[in-house]
Amino acid sequence: MDMKVWRFAVTTVLLIACAGAASAEELAVKITRDTAQVAVQHEGQPVTIRRNQDRSNTIHPKFARTSRKCPPFCIQPMHMPNGVETIGEIEMLDYLKRATDGDPNILLVDSRGPGWVTHGTIPGSINVNFKRLNLRSADEADIAQILEQQFGAKRTEKFWRFDRAKTLVLFCNGAWCGQSPTNIRGLMRIGYPPSKLKWYRGGMQSWESVGLTTAKPE
Repeated sequence: MDMKVWRFAVTTVLLIACAGAASAEELAVKITRDTAQVAVQHEGQPVTIRRNQDRSNTIHPKFARTSRKCPPFCIQPMHMPNGVETIGEIEMLDYLKRATDGDPNILLVDSRGPGWVTHGTIPGSINVNFKRLNLRSADEADIAQILEQQFGAKRTEKFWRFDRAKTLVLFCNGAWCGQSPTNIRGLMRIGYPPSKLKWYRGGMQSWESVGLTTAKPE
């Protein structure tokens, strides 16, 4: 590469980096007092998660409705059984950062159906529709493929091994959504360790309510 071109490229990168740092410092609406934004990877592309800077912004209309027919849209308990940890936005962002920084043992799972995902998801997550892990109706081969290829479990002749399985951080639409709890209960029936299952109970409704960045399918 020509030296002048190389110097120009380096200078441009440095200027962009400095501009990014400056803009992060100038954000009026930060995530926490010490954190303005979090850089993650979503479907192989860089995404910066920050809060909406428009202080007149309101929640996405899809998550503004407070009352839905129960069942199926019943309020979930604060805690799942057997020691599954319930987390909030800050913990969710920490898992996202760890995964983006190269921790191969963390996977964020959007448990919703495809219709909901089109309205936006948490950047850095993958979608595993809760119906695909339903032990009563889902295809057994599909369940096995998800467990092995995406979650890192290993199948023996008699049972599944989860000693090297990933820590899964699951979410769906909100406290009234049963899709991620369904996934969690199904995984525990298979033998997935509760210590490797984390539940973001607030889901997309809580994520939207604090103005955090979402990603939509192309």
